[in-house]
Amino acid sequence: MKRSHLLLAVGLMLGVVISASGQQASKSAASDLAKEEQLLTTTTDARERFYSTTKLATIALAAGDTTKATLYSQSLLAQAPAMKGDWNYGNAIHVAHLVLGEIALNEGNLPEAKRHLLAAANMPGSPQLDSFGPNMRLANQLLVKGERDVVVQYFDLCANFWEGRFSQLEEWKEIVLKGGQPKFGANLVYQFYGFIN
Repeated sequence: MKRSHLLLAVGLMLGVVISASGQQASKSAASDLAKEEQLLTTTTDARERFYSTTKLATIALAAGDTTKATLYSQSLLAQAPAMKGDWNYGNAIHVAHLVLGEIALNEGNLPEAKRHLLAAANMPGSPQLDSFGPNMRLANQLLVKGERDVVVQYFDLCANFWEGRFSQLEEWKEIVLKGGQPKFGANLVYQFYGFIN
């Protein structure tokens, strides 16, 4: 794996919640979106475009541009079949469906949001997902709406790739089954727009 790819992977996994206000964060994301889009226009290598599009889907969502977030997520899903052997394949599937699911949920389309949550875990994992685990942002939002069953299904699917020695899935599942809300911590930000731009 090239150093730039490793940095991208770390950036995708170790994203942090932006401490600025929502408006400042949105402006920062919009600025980063413009920069990343400019880089994408000059990128001809298919793998590099795949990596860039993975970042762009979450940056567009953070910028509040759901049209672009949707387009980049759909582009990721279209590119993915040709990238099955790539280390970023699982990350791309995961990110694309989580972004599309969050957009669906925000539009009031609960069945589509739930479908995307499960699709986000229907992939073989990745070096990052296998150790750091899946993103729980959409799962958390669905729990707030009382959708416990689909979140438990998501946990069960994620157990297929998240290594047991790192996983908190059983602990979270127990909390959810008892009617509680787990503290997902860093798993609310992994894979999403963060500090490495």
